[in-house]
Amino acid sequence: MRIHLTSVFVDDQSTALDFYTNVLGFTKKHDVPLGGEARWLTVVSPQDPEGTELLLEPSGHPAVGPYRAALVDDGIPATAFAVDDVQAEHDRLSGLGVRFTQGPLDMGTVVTAVLDDTCGNLIQLQQLR
Repeated sequence: MRIHLTSVFVDDQSTALDFYTNVLGFTKKHDVPLGGEARWLTVVSPQDPEGTELLLEPSGHPAVGPYRAALVDDGIPATAFAVDDVQAEHDRLSGLGVRFTQGPLDMGTVVTAVLDDTCGNLIQLQQLR
């Protein structure tokens, strides 16, 4: 068994696609209209295009708003992405205007940082040692 798909709820799929591809560097995998403005919209790592997909899921369900607000209020990331060098990614993304709620933090076996994805979520970057 392996993880094939995971998701984050986003306020606006087009804005999310722009951020996740043009800022974070993911690649669009699927973009299928679902009726109305909703789309089955996934991105993947360019280093693993057949790997785990991230679904940029519309946040229209009534439970999503309170759930995401509680996570953000408590500083809890919605998901985590592995990077080779947290400090380098922090510097690169900060240069692009990305807001971090936690700068690089060395915790021994892992270095983490947390960013605001501009779509309603906190995302953790992790560098495993």
